[in-house]
Amino acid sequence: MLGQHRSTQRKVPRGADDEQALTEDIVALAKQYGRYGYRRVTALLCHAGWTVNHKRVERIWRREGLKVPLRQPKRGRLWLNDGSCIRLRPEYPGHVWAYDFVEGRTHDGRKFRILTIIDEASRECLALIVARQLKHEDVLAALADLFISRGPPVHIRSDNGSEFIATAVQKWLGQIGVTTLYITPGSPWENGYNESFNGSLRDELLNGEIFYSLAEAKVLIEAWRRHYNTVRPHSSLGYRPPAPETATPPYPASGSASLHLRPNMAAMGLIH
Repeated sequence: MLGQHRSTQRKVPRGADDEQALTEDIVALAKQYGRYGYRRVTALLCHAGWTVNHKRVERIWRREGLKVPLRQPKRGRLWLNDGSCIRLRPEYPGHVWAYDFVEGRTHDGRKFRILTIIDEASRECLALIVARQLKHEDVLAALADLFISRGPPVHIRSDNGSEFIATAVQKWLGQIGVTTLYITPGSPWENGYNESFNGSLRDELLNGEIFYSLAEAKVLIEAWRRHYNTVRPHSSLGYRPPAPETATPPYPASGSASLHLRPNMAAMGLIH
């Protein structure tokens, strides 16, 4: 009727009504969790009440110029000449535990050590023991507390550190019936689950936090452990936390993630 071809008519694009609010939440989460990618942020948004998929989050993520953390190269399994895999794979929670040491420093330059103990099947961090020095007696004490509260695992994996191969440790574990799995010297990838966890601990906490005292380090590291277990989405678990809270407050269908998520991991009263 107007003499214009149909191809010249365009519908004015309209963004979603909640686009601005969603963008603000994504940026807020990216600032709060600087080492998380858009998929893990998507899981946090869904937990906070948003109904959104990772494609929309990725579009906003790239539009806002947010940086995606670099992916680590994958490592292949280790195989013997006969084709058998030499690394025992965890089959269920409590099947294989792993422990290792991580080193950090307080603000005065003094070193401290962290004994990390994880369940390989569930990815749950069972304990983070922090002290200036940790000997095999401390390893035994930490394991004894966990065995009492959770029961002993079938196997426990570690490197060949003196604290782990000590005669007292091997004898005590043997009496309880826990099989020790020692990796090949110089092959940390054989303890891949724990090495990956240690990398997350260092990347997300130790590299970005100043500890002015050992007591402060203990508080913040324990707070991070609880956050890791109950809040932090884990990619290998379908972006769910290893040990989610059994009771969480009801969330509305949509809304601000910044109101639902913890503003600071150091707030011990908010992390359970």
